[in-house]
Amino acid sequence: MVDTIFVGRVIGGNGIGALVVVFPIQRIVAAISMMLAIGSSTSVARKNGEKNKKAIINVIKNGITLAFVIIIPLMVFTYLFRDNILTMLGASENILPYAHDYLSIIIFGSLFICLTTVMNYIMMSLGNRKVTLISTTLGATLNIIIDYILVVGLSYGVKGAAIATVVSQFIAFLYSACKFKKIKDTFNLSLGFQLKKEIGLGIIGVGFSAFIVEAEDGILLAILNNLLLNHVGDTGVIILGVISKVSMFMFITMLGISSAMQPIAAYNLGAKSYKRLKKVVKETMIFALITSTVLWLIAITFSKAIISLFVKEPYLVVESAKAFRVMVTVFPLLSIYYVTIYYYQSLGRAKTSFLVSIFRQIIVMLPVSLILVKILDLGALGVWLSYPIADLISSVSSIFLMKKAFGNLDVKVEENKQKRLKKQLHYETM
Repeated sequence: MVDTIFVGRVIGGNGIGALVVVFPIQRIVAAISMMLAIGSSTSVARKNGEKNKKAIINVIKNGITLAFVIIIPLMVFTYLFRDNILTMLGASENILPYAHDYLSIIIFGSLFICLTTVMNYIMMSLGNRKVTLISTTLGATLNIIIDYILVVGLSYGVKGAAIATVVSQFIAFLYSACKFKKIKDTFNLSLGFQLKKEIGLGIIGVGFSAFIVEAEDGILLAILNNLLLNHVGDTGVIILGVISKVSMFMFITMLGISSAMQPIAAYNLGAKSYKRLKKVVKETMIFALITSTVLWLIAITFSKAIISLFVKEPYLVVESAKAFRVMVTVFPLLSIYYVTIYYYQSLGRAKTSFLVSIFRQIIVMLPVSLILVKILDLGALGVWLSYPIADLISSVSSIFLMKKAFGNLDVKVEENKQKRLKKQLHYETM
């Protein structure tokens, strides 16, 4: 968002278009980071509930090793074939030079993002609730300052925005690494590469739905970029870039609340405290719904003012505001959908969480957008309408899933109650 604001205000539409085209690659990196972070932290939280110190150490080592094994080859491949990849992602002749410059630099921050995310989520699962907030705030604040110096002050354009992002990511990584030392000391952890098949597959399996949640944004955006480029032109790509950045802040808030619930839920599952597990999930759903409603009201009311932070062209501001209001029509309902995804992750139900994860954007939104644009010939409006349609269908489906989940938890609570009564009767008759 920070890069988009500075690039949009200083360079204009083509600069925003470049960032939109690069965005799917950034989402893939974020998706891998979240996969490893959620997979590792869920397992750590569960093992912590079981008081299994040795297993916690093995999970941490494997999670960090996987970050290096996956991200470094991805960085090299992306850098070598960046122009081919950008063209596939919908970069036009006008946008490609800017996208090339931005990606050539920003790809080198990928390892810092991944390691920071993995470490932060592990620390969060072990009780440090503030580390992610502080490191993210630190990175974002530095990004704003350096963006202003390089993009506005020194006129470095998209290269300046990319440098600002990588530098801020590196400093956030250093902060998290310093805080992670406490975990190393607590568990007498010597960090070295370790990759055990069973543990590695377990981390990837549990975190895979988180990967889908993050990656499907990039996949969908790449397809929508091409749809808009072919049917509307560069203007459609630029508008999508603006509204996706604004809505991203709203969606990430829901992801943050839901993913913060996940290690707490996993811990209670490991401790077999099903009553408290249900309470945690229920309260998270209520809090997420209230938060999303407040964000939605603010965004709808001040949509033009918010969008004008990104672009200065009056036509783009007006058209982006119209598209944005359509896009987030039923946004508050999505809070339940995201809680559902992370609830099933906390249970280790990889298959269910995966299916729920891909349901909204891959199963529903993608075909709906193709039908509305290619068959019904609605142009850009077809893309904007596909969002509320998919949001409504996926939210209603998740409500039914959570009703079933709560019913299963009630059964577990009753079973625990009966076990305690039997034990009490046994001791009384002795």
